Amino acid sequence: MTHRDAILGFVVAFAVAVLLTPPTARFATRVGAVDRPRDRGLSTGDTPLLGGLAILAAVLVASLFFLNLAGPIGERMRGILAGAALITLIGALDDRFDLPPLVKFVGQIAAASIPVAAGVTAGHITLPFVGPIDLGHAGGPLTVLGLVFVMNVVNFSDGIDGLAAGVCAISAVAFAIIAFDLQRGTAATLAAITAGAAAGFLIYNFHPASIFMGDCGSNLLGLLLGCIAVEGAVKTQAVLALVFPLIVLAVPFLDTTFVVLKRLKSRRPVYVADQSHFHHRLSRIGFSQRRTVLYLYAWTVLVAGYAVSLRFIPYSDNGGDLNTGWLVIVVLMGLVVLGASVYLVYVLEILKFKRLREGRLRRQRPDVSEAEIESDVTEKLETGQFDAVRPEDIESAL
Repeated sequence: MTHRDAILGFVVAFAVAVLLTPPTARFATRVGAVDRPRDRGLSTGDTPLLGGLAILAAVLVASLFFLNLAGPIGERMRGILAGAALITLIGALDDRFDLPPLVKFVGQIAAASIPVAAGVTAGHITLPFVGPIDLGHAGGPLTVLGLVFVMNVVNFSDGIDGLAAGVCAISAVAFAIIAFDLQRGTAATLAAITAGAAAGFLIYNFHPASIFMGDCGSNLLGLLLGCIAVEGAVKTQAVLALVFPLIVLAVPFLDTTFVVLKRLKSRRPVYVADQSHFHHRLSRIGFSQRRTVLYLYAWTVLVAGYAVSLRFIPYSDNGGDLNTGWLVIVVLMGLVVLGASVYLVYVLEILKFKRLREGRLRRQRPDVSEAEIESDVTEKLETGQFDAVRPEDIESAL
């Protein structure tokens, strides 16, 4: 696979997604697969689901033209596409009939098992300062669990117009660049195709969205990204093979981790949706949907860019010898990314919320103490369940 195949695959997938998304929305409306406003969501009107069908169609069409579907590599690609079709079907049924969590989980395992059975397996991983680790017979089951995990990470992050599609498109581009540099051209082309399909769907999914991808889309993109990560990086002998996917998908990983920990701390089932996600919390401190999603896009670009830079900056000769000068640059870049992440999570969310919450409490109780304010803010932030900011709160805080 060449760079030309990847570029053309992106363009074709983008065009097919743009063409098929409107009829998919009409089909979803006819069959009753419609998302209605709920307390945990940010949508304000009925919105058709099943956008994943258009994304799948775009991926399949572009893959037929630009993917290598012959030989051992082709067998793995066919396995990925078959698994993608199955998880899209399961997700579509969930979008229409709201399947029980256990049924969805079993469906995710079944879909992930198809590409793994076709050879999309991490038989070994290579870690910095440790070297290659042979996973043996555990490689297959661990890969299935990893793919299911990525599917749920993307699914959890799909809660605001354009977020999951945009983050997945950015991540897929990063994976394509890394995979090409690792001589994994077929995986890189599939990544480009995935990015094109997600970007084409985003035309209709960006706020105000006229269609949602639904579980069929979020699970599909999660499975594709997981398989691309395995084929494009994890299976290689690259020193940072396992690190690349973790950094590229850091934003949805962190979001999912925080949400799950909050639900466990509050003794709530992890599969029951709530308003603890980054996008919900940013919305409640007064950010518009567009501003929220653009901040999260910027964060994703930053961490994905850092993952790509790790592949191209010659801080090591891959034999264990480090180049001190370049290593210092890599560390400094990592600190910048870490600082920006802390800024986005702490300054934009926590400090602004504290200021706004203090203004509301002082209007309600002019004699409220600093200790009471601190206690109230701490409780609200720990649970993630706090009221949305009103215009008067923002005005009083300025």
